[in-house]
Amino acid sequence: MSVFVDTGVFIALRNAADRYHRRAKELMARILRAEFGVIYTSDYVIDEAITTALARTKRLELAIDVGEYILSSPRIGKLRVSEEVFDAAWERFKSLKERPMSFTDCTSLALVEKNRIGRIASFDTGFDGLVERIS
Repeated sequence: MSVFVDTGVFIALRNAADRYHRRAKELMARILRAEFGVIYTSDYVIDEAITTALARTKRLELAIDVGEYILSSPRIGKLRVSEEVFDAAWERFKSLKERPMSFTDCTSLALVEKNRIGRIASFDTGFDGLVERIS
């Protein structure tokens, strides 16, 4: 059993002004207690979390804090988007005409499938029906 942590959870966790901050703290406490097994995220999620934190808040220190939190954690496995994963994500991205998702979300789904990760921790309902989502 394992869990993939999505961008919004990291941002909300480190930003006290985020509307999901309290929920992210509760969820991440459960994740870190290994209630959902091994913890993963990806290089694309890290990129998106740092960039989104900066874009939303205009606070460089918060963006750095988000990045440092993820990068310095020995408990969070950092998966890399390989060429194979990129190609699978691209095919999925092109196929989602009825419910478009970001390309980063498509890479997350490809990594979840490739690594047989059972759940995604996310506040993004776009994952519903594609992978078990905890929020």
